[in-house]
Amino acid sequence: MKSLESLKSYKSWYPWLVVALLWVVAFLNYLDRILITSMRDPLVADFSLTDARFGLLTSVFLWSYGILSPFGGFFADKYGRKRMIVISALVWSAVTFWTGIARSFPEMIVARTLMGISEAAYIPAGLALITDYHRSRTRSLATGIHMSGLYAGLAMGGIGGFIAEWWGWRSGFQLFGIFGILYAIFLVFLLKDAPGRKEELNIPGEKNGHISIWESARLLFGIRSYNIILIFFTVNGMVNWLVYAWLPTFLKEHFHLNLGEAGMSATGYIQAAAFAGVLAGGLLADRWASHYYKARLWVIIIGFTIGMPFLFLIPSTQLFSMAILGMLVYGVAKGFNDSNLMPVLCQVIDNRYLATGYGFLNFLSTIVGGVMVYAVGALKDANIPLSIAYQVMAVAMLLATWSLLFVKLKKENW
Repeated sequence: MKSLESLKSYKSWYPWLVVALLWVVAFLNYLDRILITSMRDPLVADFSLTDARFGLLTSVFLWSYGILSPFGGFFADKYGRKRMIVISALVWSAVTFWTGIARSFPEMIVARTLMGISEAAYIPAGLALITDYHRSRTRSLATGIHMSGLYAGLAMGGIGGFIAEWWGWRSGFQLFGIFGILYAIFLVFLLKDAPGRKEELNIPGEKNGHISIWESARLLFGIRSYNIILIFFTVNGMVNWLVYAWLPTFLKEHFHLNLGEAGMSATGYIQAAAFAGVLAGGLLADRWASHYYKARLWVIIIGFTIGMPFLFLIPSTQLFSMAILGMLVYGVAKGFNDSNLMPVLCQVIDNRYLATGYGFLNFLSTIVGGVMVYAVGALKDANIPLSIAYQVMAVAMLLATWSLLFVKLKKENW
């Protein structure tokens, strides 16, 4: 295959430079979106918000992000991964800066909506570019290292509570927004699309090697295994955003922590463990996959089968030390999943519409995740404990994980 030959002739270090460059983008991607969750108290006070309205700031981000994700993925498949990555990073960084100078709740809503739109293209394009450069032998590890950038962004997102206490909540958005704009300009000169990408777009019978987004959707949703992964990913998205948006608040209220401690605890323990899990899961899957083509899928199943009871433990204990244990084990399981989901998707759908396929996953998971964030805020206003939501979603995630047993995979070329 021409694309494989082109990759073999490319500088051996450049595929790893791509991972390093995108690690920083991934870091900013999640840091910028999650900062707001650890700044709840000053934001609520500044704009006189209810819990439901505060939850809406995350929900509108998720809804706009989800709706635009399939289009972002499609444009990455059609016009190039690099182009969409640079445009996405540049625009969301500008919006991050704008968030730091917003003066009203409606303005915050508009800013968060635009952040969702601008971030929609990155994850599908970034993961697709990494899998373009990294084939079977290094695919899970490369994906895992990139995903660790997301974890670092989530972990550092907790620093928003301290920034808010020291310098005011606006400072963090302004600082990271400026840095992101400068880094996006830097990427223009260093990041490149994978060689041989054009050959993969030569789809017989399609003008200019491209198909429409609607035809892509028809092809994707006609694959039974893709639909199973879609359900799994949607439930996982609900769990992720329940954790991201409401865990700082839950820890603060349940264990009587201050704002900074709750923010750093909610992100730090899970993301540190996920960092270890994503590397271990990537290495394990790459080695195991050389002997068993379903290895990447089984790493996900094993990880969440062990991890979900520990997620259930977090809201079920009165001991903060046990909650920390629950966050650590859940984090490792999350890492196992995140290093292998995109490689598994590569074994289910064609690489020519890989970013589009991931975009549709993001679409449904974030739309439903946004509903979850808002609904939990509304339930909290009605004095229904956050612990119930975490327990219910832990059970749902376990069932969704076991549905992956019915996914059929293509064998990889080694």
